[in-house]
Amino acid sequence: MGRIFHFFRIIIILHRYGLFEILKKYHKTTKIAILVESTLFFIPIKFKDKPLAVRLRLCLEQLGPIFIKFGQLLSTRQDILPPSFIKELSQLQNNVPSFDGKIAREIVELSLGNTIENIFSEWSQEAVASASIAQVHKAKLKDEGTYVAVKILRPNIKNTIIKDLKVLKMIAVFVEFVFKDGQRLKLKEIVREFENTIFAELDFIQEAGNATELHRLHKDDDKIIIPIIYYNYSTTDVLVLEWIDGIPISDIKTLKEKGINLELLSHNGVSIFYTQVFHFGFFHADMHPGNIFCNEKNQYIALDFGIVGCLSEEDKRYLSINLLAFFNRDYKLVAQTHINSGWAPSTTVVEELENAIRTVCEPIFNKPLAEISFGQVLIKLFQISRKFNIPVQPQLILLQKTIINVEGMGRMLNPNLDLWITAKPILQKWIKQNMGIKGFLSNLKRELPYLSHAIPKLPRLLLQNLENNNNKEAELIKKIKSFQRLNIIFATILLILIIYLWLRK
Repeated sequence: MGRIFHFFRIIIILHRYGLFEILKKYHKTTKIAILVESTLFFIPIKFKDKPLAVRLRLCLEQLGPIFIKFGQLLSTRQDILPPSFIKELSQLQNNVPSFDGKIAREIVELSLGNTIENIFSEWSQEAVASASIAQVHKAKLKDEGTYVAVKILRPNIKNTIIKDLKVLKMIAVFVEFVFKDGQRLKLKEIVREFENTIFAELDFIQEAGNATELHRLHKDDDKIIIPIIYYNYSTTDVLVLEWIDGIPISDIKTLKEKGINLELLSHNGVSIFYTQVFHFGFFHADMHPGNIFCNEKNQYIALDFGIVGCLSEEDKRYLSINLLAFFNRDYKLVAQTHINSGWAPSTTVVEELENAIRTVCEPIFNKPLAEISFGQVLIKLFQISRKFNIPVQPQLILLQKTIINVEGMGRMLNPNLDLWITAKPILQKWIKQNMGIKGFLSNLKRELPYLSHAIPKLPRLLLQNLENNNNKEAELIKKIKSFQRLNIIFATILLILIIYLWLRK
């Protein structure tokens, strides 16, 4: 009963903001819109004088955390939404009123099994920051004597999110069934990916693990600081981490007053992100200005590690080839890579896809490099994908969103930022390490334990095979020759590997 009530509550809110007007734009759904509006005629529509895009933003803000975050995700999808909607959805913020400090105190004491006074020598009753999922209080650990940020999950937030996700799934099914582009957009898969992401944000132990991994990966990097996690005081709904003072990256005025090198900072941000993506395959996927600070040493301070992205070796390989090919204007390679990776249907004609890519990208690349937007390249790709029925890749949604965020922050700090100057060497280094001779030897070295186990078995397996086929003389000779060639290949590979390892000593 509660689910049905929650569903109708959302329907009423959508009606109140006049959002069923969107359905009137499509012949198939006009009747649905008219039916809902006539049924709820007694509920007035708010903000009639405001544009539809503004009403959508206001509605999502009223609907709460899940819808705000989903709206933020949609704000990066300039391939499916008009610019006016993108502009409004980009303004969606997680900043919401904090909940009562007494409730926050109770949650901490219950979760940690101790009183605030026994854990902290100082405790701020008022939250220093508040978002849709959690809020933060400043405190000082009694034992360590260090200042910490205490992140506390909002009460009952899990139940709210579960109910909202069910509604989002219903909407996704409806969109894929009714609208022409519905299946290509894979909205159901995007919602499932979003579900995984949001539940990851609700588990602070998982967030702690993400932060620890990024701290380890960047331990020798003087461009970024990742706070230390205090695991002894952290649970699934309370996270205690190192307090680090910094200036919000969006506070350009203060950054300039402090003498921060904004140009250097902009290039460092690009370098950090592309290193995470291509060298670590593990990246901070929520890099909006509210989560990124800076200190007076021109170092980034990253916060909020609930959302991270992971890329497979195959994804990294195809992404790096694509980006380099784009900026070298090798559109045929881009087209072929899309087909080889399975991102485009195998029936796609390479030359047709190549020409389509060239048509939309040449106007972009005729601009100075400093004016080229990676985000715009992605958007143009999405537009091409519609024509060629190329499905959206759900595993790349976080990456697409983060690229646009990183680019936006970089250009906010330095309008003349040339992303390619910073990104290209990182991509080339990764390709050299993973796809050239060095990459081949590195991969072979990694596979050596498996090869050393498998190779000695080959003679026995071959003899067994020969015994089963002893009446097939021609096939026998063929297999013997194949085995001889195989031995030569493996011996050559092992010899190369031994020489390479010996030379490195």
